[in-house]
Amino acid sequence: MTDLPSAPSLTHVRADGSAHMVDVSAKSATARRATARAVVTTRADVVRSVLDGALPKGEAVGTARIAGIMAAKQTATLIPLCHPLPLAAVEIDITGADDALTVVATVSTTAVTGVEMEALTAATVSALTLYDMIKAVDKLATIGEISVVAKSGGKSGDWTRESALAERTGAA
Repeated sequence: MTDLPSAPSLTHVRADGSAHMVDVSAKSATARRATARAVVTTRADVVRSVLDGALPKGEAVGTARIAGIMAAKQTATLIPLCHPLPLAAVEIDITGADDALTVVATVSTTAVTGVEMEALTAATVSALTLYDMIKAVDKLATIGEISVVAKSGGKSGDWTRESALAERTGAA
């Protein structure tokens, strides 16, 4: 029998198995930052129309950016066990290449818990907004590749998806 490291315990689950909000009152506030990505796959001509602001529904990039910022600020009302956080900044960049639009959302705060969920929410809602704006010209568009790509601050320190994947595969 191989000795595998035990899985970390789930912090949002009590001993009886019921969900609860984690008590973070003993933690110190630190500067924290998280970046998440989402990809909207569509046709190359639609990507060009989005970037040129030429969609029938109007200017998609600015609309998606504002939607993502608004969503980040509402994360605790959308995700039941998230703590409300005082966000210091939400940055959303939308780029396009070939048949894909990539949304990158970075959220910063000084708080007792991280902002990964806020970054994921911002990237996802921005992607949903892009989809809403392009569905009239491409009903086959898809949203995918939603992930946290980097985080910094807090007890666990800095992390990137790239380095974690390299570690997992032994390429580190």
